[in-house]
Amino acid sequence: MKITQIKLAVLALACVAALALLPRSGLAQDERVRSAMQLLESMATQLGPAKVEGTDTVAGKEVPAIYFGSTRMNNNFELVDEVAKKTRGTATIFVKQGNEYVRVATNVKKDDGSRAIGTVLDPAGKAIESIRKDEPFYGEADILGKPYITGYKPILDASKKTIGIYYVGYLK
Repeated sequence: MKITQIKLAVLALACVAALALLPRSGLAQDERVRSAMQLLESMATQLGPAKVEGTDTVAGKEVPAIYFGSTRMNNNFELVDEVAKKTRGTATIFVKQGNEYVRVATNVKKDDGSRAIGTVLDPAGKAIESIRKDEPFYGEADILGKPYITGYKPILDASKKTIGIYYVGYLK
């Protein structure tokens, strides 16, 4: 073999190896998000069935109160913080208010370092399209101006009506 052919062969093998590694890193990230979502859902389900009952004030806004069993999620950060601690990511519980979804429990931070409670899911973002069809969304999303690898999944009540959203994600 000539040196040029050897160089081309090495280059081709390097390209194949690089392409083989790319999907794996994406798959690992996807698996990380899916695993975190399973944990959030499982921990919420252990508290009891999801329901909306009454209203509550979150960051100065009157919103529906979302519960898992008898545990109110509005302004309650135990669940999302425990998931974040175990997964080293971020977690949120949203409640549906009209056509919007409001963060009522989150460890996603605003630029000032405070929790982003009371903020709404981007009505023009990628995730909302899937949620409106009662389907989960997994992929990249912009959250308050920052890129995340995310998972969003509808929270259903006993009648299978979407009353909120589970969210998990990792800052990119």
